Amino acid sequence: MKMADFIGALFLARDVTHSVHLNTRSYAKHQALGGFYEGIVGLADGLAESYQGRHGLIGPITLQSAKKTGNVVEFLEDSLAEIEKARYDVCDDDDTAIQNQIDEIVSLYLTTLYKLKFLA
Repeated sequence: MKMADFIGALFLARDVTHSVHLNTRSYAKHQALGGFYEGIVGLADGLAESYQGRHGLIGPITLQSAKKTGNVVEFLEDSLAEIEKARYDVCDDDDTAIQNQIDEIVSLYLTTLYKLKFLA
């Protein structure tokens, strides 16, 4: 996976969670998803800028389509698995500044999953 694909996956997660946020009847789910889609954009932007500062421009962001799923928890778990699998493909493990930004992204996914599974 290239960094443009990685960022594209984060943008997709933003789109999916925003859509579900607007269509849920659960206040707790609404709040958890709102926090996610508001947070992920800034984290993705910061990651892209840092990466480009070190490695040069990443080119056009790959815009992806969501696989059909009616379960946002399942979507986020699958998306998180892709991120964790690809993190060392897009950036060496000794590039700690950029890996730290990916850690922050993973943390946002995990806290959102906690809220959706146990508080919503």
